Amino acid sequence: MDPLVVVEPLKQRRCAECRRGPLDRMVLEFNSPRCLDCADLGHLVFLPRGNAALTRRAREASSLWAVVVRHNKRRTRYERQGLLVEEAALARAEAACLADADARARRRERDAARRAAEDVRFTAVLTAEILRLFPSCPLDRALDVASHTSVRGSGRVGRTAAGRALDEGAVTAAVRASVRHLDTPYDSLLMQGVPRHAARARVAPTIEAVLASWRV
Repeated sequence: MDPLVVVEPLKQRRCAECRRGPLDRMVLEFNSPRCLDCADLGHLVFLPRGNAALTRRAREASSLWAVVVRHNKRRTRYERQGLLVEEAALARAEAACLADADARARRRERDAARRAAEDVRFTAVLTAEILRLFPSCPLDRALDVASHTSVRGSGRVGRTAAGRALDEGAVTAAVRASVRHLDTPYDSLLMQGVPRHAARARVAPTIEAVLASWRV
């Protein structure tokens, strides 16, 4: 039985079903491109070629897998780039190859890539929530607030439990902090030796005015 084949396109393609694109990888169905999610392969993870033992173990442990290919124009043929396998299967295969330093490095890289993707998704969701609460806030400012407050390991509002849950108070606090530092002389007052609480009280009317203008 022929394996499932996933193609890495050489030119920009969009999914014929959900119209998402450009696609990094796609499945051709009736000569039409489908993204991995629409092809029900979006839950699989990519295992690049190069480690025969890891590839064999991951393929054997995965109930669903696909071969990833890319067309080589010079050689006029499709060449294997790796496999898409179930993440649990890859984890089991890596566990069987723990002596292989490359497998451990790939695990760290994959975890880092997953965390980065999660951060990108959360920043987008947080930006949308800021704009819902403050519809007149400039888009670039909302993006800046979301990016700044959600930096992993920063301890800022976006990394707290309330911030991750998009609590209205936490989101508002993040926006208020941005206004305080960028739209008022708060930082200059601190540099002049004004006590923090006094400086905050002095700039509070300006902050509330800006927030009020962004709420309409």
